[in-house]
Order: sequence, then structure tokens, then C-alpha cells
Amino acid sequence: MRLGLALGYWGRGPSADHVSLAQEAERLGYHSVWTAESWGSDAFTPLTWIAAHTSKIKLGTAVAQMAARPPTTTAMHALTLDHLSGGRMMLGLGLSGPQVVEGWYGRPFPRSPLTATREYVDVVRQVLRREAPVRLDGRFHAHPYRGPDATGLGRALKPITHPLRPGLPVLLGAEGPKNVAQTTRIADGWLPLYWSPSRPEAYGPAPADLPAAHEDTHEDTQVNTREDAHANTHANTHEDAHVDAHGSSRRQFLVAPMAQVRVCDDVAEGLLPVKAMLGFYIGGMGHAARNFHADLMARMGYEEEARRIQELFLAGRREEAVEAVPDAFADEISLVGPRERIAERLQLWREGPVTDLLALAPDPHTLRVLAELNAA
Repeated sequence: MRLGLALGYWGRGPSADHVSLAQEAERLGYHSVWTAESWGSDAFTPLTWIAAHTSKIKLGTAVAQMAARPPTTTAMHALTLDHLSGGRMMLGLGLSGPQVVEGWYGRPFPRSPLTATREYVDVVRQVLRREAPVRLDGRFHAHPYRGPDATGLGRALKPITHPLRPGLPVLLGAEGPKNVAQTTRIADGWLPLYWSPSRPEAYGPAPADLPAAHEDTHEDTQVNTREDAHANTHANTHEDAHVDAHGSSRRQFLVAPMAQVRVCDDVAEGLLPVKAMLGFYIGGMGHAARNFHADLMARMGYEEEARRIQELFLAGRREEAVEAVPDAFADEISLVGPRERIAERLQLWREGPVTDLLALAPDPHTLRVLAELNAA
């Protein structure tokens, strides 16, 4: 199981330690570093800044929101950063929910999320392959646009810039069983939320069909310089070993959940940041009638607790909402406590389909301990 560093998105302003944490992760041998976005900082700009201050660690978005950009724009961001970083980009995408899509981006949430996601990925892959002008007779992402308000002058285009890697990995953040099942068919990887090693069935039957991570441990060839990257664009790497139905190169299917990791003596105290995150996501990241995060918590065996957290948070009783998060739930989706405890629990993560553990780690000491334990 490889390690990644998950930095998330900014709060009130830039985080002063993100670059130094990424550099430390690279020094410790972490495979990747990931940024995110919600309704503040974007995912790509901080990742570009990190790329400029590192040399070999892979760069991922976990996740870039689909509603934020047309799929061609997202593909432009990805291919640009892939060139600038010498082939280190990994594109993680997420649909978000109605509250954010309609409230922040001012767009309708798709009536058929599966179709919208499938079309989005199709267009991104067409851009990255650059085999022909982008064409899709889509319900949500038609290229060229042919809606009732169209001028009729739209022209199918392909990117001027030649993508560095036609098979640049595309991963999806998916929570519902149908969405997870589709992800295993159309993407190169999956970014689960609230992964519990003991409850993979919460995501439906698809995870059970994935091979255990140790069954396929080949590593893709790392491109270290821009000159090498251009010379080896079509090299026979593990990433190019498989071709999916869309003609896109695929490597081993990645399963890369995020988990808060904290080395500390007091487990209850260490779980407080996990509970604060859960209180916000379960209670506030969605509407009372439609909250995908609360639904996932319910499927993981905590339905009554999830609804109570929502009730408290939406009533403005946020501290009580955080207190209502069960320690047991926060504990099973994180790695918190003394070194020996984390070592024991880390083994559970290794036994299933997880290929990459994306650690939300707050300090260099935790990063180092996790690297040592994972290498043991």
C-alpha cells in the first residue's frame, strides 16, 4: 500500500505549511500529494505551486468539482500541469451535491448524476487522447453545443497542445453503490470517503470484486525530468498496460481513501479533529433531505446518529453536533493514537483493496511515523 499526503482545501487563507509538508512527504518516499476544493480555494493552483517546489512526488486533485468547470476546461488544467510537472498529474473528480452545485456554482444539479459523470469523463478522455475533435451527443455535456439557444456556429475542436500522457489517470470520488460500480468501469481509480476497512459493503458490491492491493503491486514508471517525459510519452510503462473500452490507457485500478492520521497518546483527544470534520460534513455539507455524506454514514451502521448530527447542525447547535459523532465511527475511519496502536490498525487497511492511503496528517512527525510503519 502506497502513501499519499492529503492537504484538502484552504480555510480562511493559505496554509503556511502545505509546501513544507509536501516536501517532507516527498523526502520520506510518499507516492503522492493531493489538494481539494469546496467553495473557496481551487484545487489546481495550490497543486501547481507544490509542483514547482517538488521534483518527483505525484500530484492529485481529491477532488476537483465537476460543476466548477466544463470538462474541456478541466482537461486543459490537467494536461497543462502534467506538462509542467513532467508527467506527475493525477486527476481526481467529484460531482459534489445539490447544495454546492446550485448554491455556489449556480447550475442545476443533474437529474441523472451517473449519466452526467459518464459524459464528463468521456469528454476529458477525448481531450487527453487528442485523436480527433471532441464530439459527444450528450445530455449534459454536448460537444459541439446544440441547445435551443445555440448559434449553430459551434465547431468541434481538439486541443492545440499535445497532451503529455494520453492515459493520464482519472479517478472519481463516489459514494453511492451505483456510482461506485460505474467508477470501477469508467475510471482509473476511486477516491472513497469515510473508508472503514471492516465495512467495505457500505459502498455496495463493487469493492468486493476488486483485487486485494497486494495482488498487483507493479509501480508505474516515474518520469523525473521534462526531457524524459517527452521522450517517453508512449513508453511501455505499467500505466500503459491496460486499455479500457474508451481506448484510454489504464494501470492497476487505484483505491485511494483519505483518512485523518495523528500520532498522539490520548485517543479521545486525537479523535476531536475527526469528529469536527464529520460534524461539518454530515451536518452541513448537504440539505436535510439530500446529504450523500449522511447517507453513507447511515449505510455504515450509524443511521440514527447521522440524522441526529444533521438535526443539531441545521438547528445551529454545531458543538453539540460534533459531540454527537460517535467515537467508534470516527475511530474506524481514521488512524489515531500511539504508534503501536496505529501499527496494529494499519494492517487492516493493507488487507483489502486499498492501494493508496491518503493521509490527512497534521505534522512532520506523524508523516514520518506513518512512513516507517508502512515500510515495516
